[in-house]
Amino acid sequence: MDHDLRIQRTNDNFGKFFPSLGNVANAPFLGVLEQLGVEAEHIDSFTSQLEAEGHVFIPKIPIRVDGVDKVFSLMSTYTKDPSFSYLNGVQGQFVDRTAEWDLRKEREKLLEEKLRDRELIEDKTRQLERLASRLAKYLSPQIYDSIFSGKSETRDPLARRNLTIFFSDIEGFTDISDSMEPERLSFFMNTYLSEMSNIALQYGGTIDKFIGDAILVFFGDPETEGDRNDALKCARMAIRMRERVKELQSVWHENGISKPLRVRMGINTGFCTVGNFGSEHRLEYTALGNPVNLASRLQTTAEADTILMSEATHVLIEDLADCVRMPDLTVKGFARPVATFRLNGVKDDDQAAIQRMTRIGRHVAVDIPDARHIREAIEELRNIQGELEKHLVKD
Repeated sequence: MDHDLRIQRTNDNFGKFFPSLGNVANAPFLGVLEQLGVEAEHIDSFTSQLEAEGHVFIPKIPIRVDGVDKVFSLMSTYTKDPSFSYLNGVQGQFVDRTAEWDLRKEREKLLEEKLRDRELIEDKTRQLERLASRLAKYLSPQIYDSIFSGKSETRDPLARRNLTIFFSDIEGFTDISDSMEPERLSFFMNTYLSEMSNIALQYGGTIDKFIGDAILVFFGDPETEGDRNDALKCARMAIRMRERVKELQSVWHENGISKPLRVRMGINTGFCTVGNFGSEHRLEYTALGNPVNLASRLQTTAEADTILMSEATHVLIEDLADCVRMPDLTVKGFARPVATFRLNGVKDDDQAAIQRMTRIGRHVAVDIPDARHIREAIEELRNIQGELEKHLVKD
């Protein structure tokens, strides 16, 4: 192009890029740009930038060529060469960047899709979290963790487990509930079941179900600490529940529930079938077997505000349990009457270790059931030694 921006000559690429233009010799370059459909803003910027800086670069010029949308970049600059007259003026070059811009558009499209997918995943994740939060209220934490951690997929759907089963029921609840307004009954039930559930979870129990005011909890599945410890935790849970019911009496009285609420509790230990039972539409994780039925009968037989325990449980914790022998219980399905015990309290392990050591006069008897209590026994023996040394005859 000369200084007036008239085209002097073109190369072969120009003809390939824009075959419809034909011969453009001596044609005004700005007119050619306009003929190609270049937007006015690009034409104006070409002129102003070339005059101001002596060169111009327009990175993206969309042009429709023979019905096909393409993208070109345009680079132009003033040149001067005394040996070649056609180099004196303005040199310009079009570069076809259609493929590059197509790749860029594809990349932007993929990024947009990825962003939409991420937003969709985040939305679905929030929905799942809300669903999981709601499910957690319908499942015992141990069962919830087993399902959502995938542990339940690696274990048999049904299994035989030695469980310690707990049943509780409010004495005369039907008559009490019939005399309550719905709002007051709702307050009472929510308070009672929430407090009892918190205690059950505190001691590691698996909450099987609520049946009206009745509560079924078992220890030994899906997590167990051994038969003895499972039974101890269940007994301590029952004691704490009984204490908490007494503590809540004043709260219920302040909310219009005048009659004291008294709870019966039953505890039994035995092998049960535990797992998912139900139909293809609904499953329930529960325990079945005679030990469960016996725990229910013990609860029914227990006096109000007491905990009735079977011999099977008593044998496991008799060294720690403060119990009173009660009349045998005849239960359908059992060959012999079942020995029962009223549970009054449970000592902690340290107290039990000390009480296994007895001293009569200057005779000491030590009963150490396992290695966990050796240290306490040694310390107590040292104390006894100190007391006996006081009686030594001084020389």
